[in-house]
Parts: sequence; structure tokens; C-alpha cells
Amino acid sequence: MTQALLVHRLQFGFTLTFHYLFPQLTMGLAPLIVVLKTLALTTKNEHYNDAARFWARIFSINFTLGVVTGIPMEFQFGTNWARFSKLTGGVIGQPLVMEGVFSFFLESAFLGLFVFGEQRLSRWGHWWAGVAVFLGSWISGFFIIVTNAWMQHPVAYTLLSNGGYDVASFWGLLLNPWGLIQYAHNMCGALVTGAFAMAATGAYYLLDGSFREHAQIFLRVGVVAGVMASVAQVFPTGDVQGRYVARHQPVTTAAMEGLFRTETGAPVVILGQPDAESQRIDNPIIVNRALSFLIYGTPTAEVKGLNEFPRDEWPTDIPLLYFSYHIMAGLGTLFVLVMGAAAGLLWQGRLFDSRWMLWALMLAVPFPYIANTAGWMTAELGRQPWLVYGLLRTTSGSSQLIHAGNGLFTLLGFMGLYGLLAILFLFLVLHELARGPEPAR
Repeated sequence: MTQALLVHRLQFGFTLTFHYLFPQLTMGLAPLIVVLKTLALTTKNEHYNDAARFWARIFSINFTLGVVTGIPMEFQFGTNWARFSKLTGGVIGQPLVMEGVFSFFLESAFLGLFVFGEQRLSRWGHWWAGVAVFLGSWISGFFIIVTNAWMQHPVAYTLLSNGGYDVASFWGLLLNPWGLIQYAHNMCGALVTGAFAMAATGAYYLLDGSFREHAQIFLRVGVVAGVMASVAQVFPTGDVQGRYVARHQPVTTAAMEGLFRTETGAPVVILGQPDAESQRIDNPIIVNRALSFLIYGTPTAEVKGLNEFPRDEWPTDIPLLYFSYHIMAGLGTLFVLVMGAAAGLLWQGRLFDSRWMLWALMLAVPFPYIANTAGWMTAELGRQPWLVYGLLRTTSGSSQLIHAGNGLFTLLGFMGLYGLLAILFLFLVLHELARGPEPAR
């Protein structure tokens, strides 16, 4: 890997990781805001309207930061990854344009109506504005996932005479099975983030002794949504995606699991340190035959190891891929346990007075962000050394005109600017938390 290519990858990885801190919360909060508005309509309890209004303000802050940090990535396609854009623009350009034209404008327009037009709209009109915001945010996510899914599992394309690619079937592109599975898994992850954020805020208010009625609403909605999303994140969406990766990217599965040699009745390594040079796992804690069962439904199935594939097709950073995957899977299991325990206490009517559980929910709020980041790192590191799996290698997709020094200069610039944006974001969110839910004026 050349120095310039490494810098290009670091820059895009940094800007993408920072950017996705914001959309995952907006996509997670959008359906929960609709739930709050629906409860306000059905129960006539204005506390639900106050709650929806509060979370709409948090949504707006995240949406604004998501837009600001998302725009630079579009430009990087034409600068750092110019050859990739030239060869694949006929495919990936279509869903990206649709994301901007249909989803972004739908979401932003109705968000304005939802936040500023409540007094001018009927109760049902305001509810419909919330539904439109929800649809816009989730459709936006769908088009982005479709784009990434084509890079993971290219379908419905035609090879052009200049070596580029064009769409052979528009519906084939949108209905890529990899994309549908990935979308379900990703949106469950976003909903986990939204649910934990809502539950953690409710826990904070109860521990602080403020906004008690609203805090109980936050906890009820957050915990119920959180336990459903956490379970769905593991099964069926995580299970199905894992099987699909094993079928279409077996070398990725082998690297994720640290399976260096083909085994019949392959184990799952729960903990351990991969040594790619010696091709072994140090200090492993394993569950015998579990990997064969998880992938193929039988504990005696053969699972291909990395030794079955040419070395130049191995993921380029196996330890980082391995740890990213295990962090994602481990935290996903933890979310089920935490939300399951909270749901049990809620069912028994003891959650609001269980200070240990409230502390656990409040302190857990960073972990969905870590898990989602680790999940995306697993997907992107697992695809390497390909930009488009099986079609275009990463080394062939970067710009030859942007040198390492230029890339490093702009990377440092992004890091400084995004550091300031992070401070601004925390200031605005903390201000809203201190302000709390308020009745309509």
C-alpha cells in the first residue's frame, strides 16, 4: 500500500466515522418521535407532546451536524477517489442522487414543519409531518445502504468498453439481497442508539429528580424499543447477514473469526488475540463447533479457513477486522442483557426506583455508538482489498494526483474542524438537556 493510498483511506475513514455519529441517532429517534406523537393523539396526554417536541430539538441538532459532516465525503469521491468514481459512477451515482433529491429534501422540509409549524398545523397534520420526517430519514438510509451493498456484493451491472460499470437493472440494484439484509441490520443498530439515548436521558432526569413524568415516558418508550431492537439486531438480522457474508465472502468470515485453517466442526473464538504472521489465535477462549452451527445449522459442517484463499485476497488488516467484529458482537449481546433486565424491571413496576439500573442505562449511552462504528469497520475492513468486491481493488480506485502530503494536510484540517464541531454539538445537546421538555407556548 502506498503512503498516499493509506492517507486517502485514513481521511475517508475518519470523516465517515465522525459523520455517522449523527445519522444513526436521527434514524433511531425518528420512529420513536412518531410513537410519542401517536401516544399523544391516542391518550390526550400533553406530556407525550412535550416529549416529542424535546426529541425533535435533539433530532434537529443531529440532523444539522449530519448534513455539515456529510457534504465533505461527497467531494472526496471526486478528489481522493477519482478513479473509483469514474469507473463506478454509472452505478453508485443513481442511489446517491436519489438519496439527496428524494430523501434529504423530504426529511429537511418536513423537519422544519414539525419543529416550527406545530401551532399552524392541526394535531393530525403535525403527526403526519413527523411521519414524513421518519420516512425521509429511513429512505435516506436505504439509498446509502444500497450504494454500499453494491460495493460489497455487486449485482445488476454491465461492464463498459472503457472498463467502467453501468446499471443493467435499476430494480436489481435497489433490491440487492445483500442491501436488504444490511439495511435491516443497520436500522436495528440505529434504533438501538435512539432507544439507549432516550432511556439514558430518562434515567438521568429520574436520578436528578427533575421532569419526572417525562422521564418515565422516555424510559418506557426507550426500554420497550430498545429490547425489541437489540434482540432483532442479533437475530434475525445479524444472524442472516452473518450467513450471507459466509456464503459470498468466505475469506472475510474466516478473518473475522480468526480461522486460519479449514476446520470441520469449527469453533467460535469468544476471546483471543489473532497473530496473522504465525496464523494462530493466542490465549483463545472457544466454544467448540459453534461456528459451523451458526453458519450452516449443523455442528459438523466444514468452514473454510484463510489457508484456502490466496494471500493477496486476505483482508489487509486481520487483527483490526477481528477486534472490530468481536467488539460489535460482544456489545450487541450486552445490549440484549441490559435492555432485557430493564424491561423485566419495567414489567414489574420497579424500574423507576431501581437506581442501579438507572445508572446502568445512563452510563451505557456511548456503547451503541461504539458498536455501530465497530460494525461499519467490520463491513469495510472485511471487504478489503476490494473497493467493489471481486471487481475493483482499492489500490486501483484512488486518485493518482492527490499526494500523501496534500491528503495529510486536509486530514489534519478535518480533525481540527470536526473537533470544534464536536464541542459545539456537546454544548447544544447539554443546553437542551438542561432546558428539558417544555409545554407548547
